[in-house]
Amino acid sequence: MTILDASPALAGHWIPVCPYTDLLPEQGAAVLVDDRQVAVFRTFDGALYALGNLDPFSGAQVMSRGIVGTRNGEPTVASPMHKQVFSLVTGVCADGSGVTVPTYAIRVTDGTVEVSVV
Repeated sequence: MTILDASPALAGHWIPVCPYTDLLPEQGAAVLVDDRQVAVFRTFDGALYALGNLDPFSGAQVMSRGIVGTRNGEPTVASPMHKQVFSLVTGVCADGSGVTVPTYAIRVTDGTVEVSVV
């Protein structure tokens, strides 16, 4: 997978991160966007999600390595460290702790996945 490091001068714009076909369904990938680690996910239905790669419970940049699933019909990712489950839609932890991870806008343009961290 090709991962691009976007210039900080491009902050607030859509940053290309990889070809859509490089993202495997139900697996995450870590990308660097404007000096932020972002975990991007493609679900089996082809939907894309982007959230912060930092696991707030362990402090490790590992969310992209998490287990993708669903809870009550909502796509989720479970941290590989301590297994807390986070919504891929909202970033909210499902255990009711009030902890969240940031979510980012994501889209596909001409076959390329783009992320905006604004």
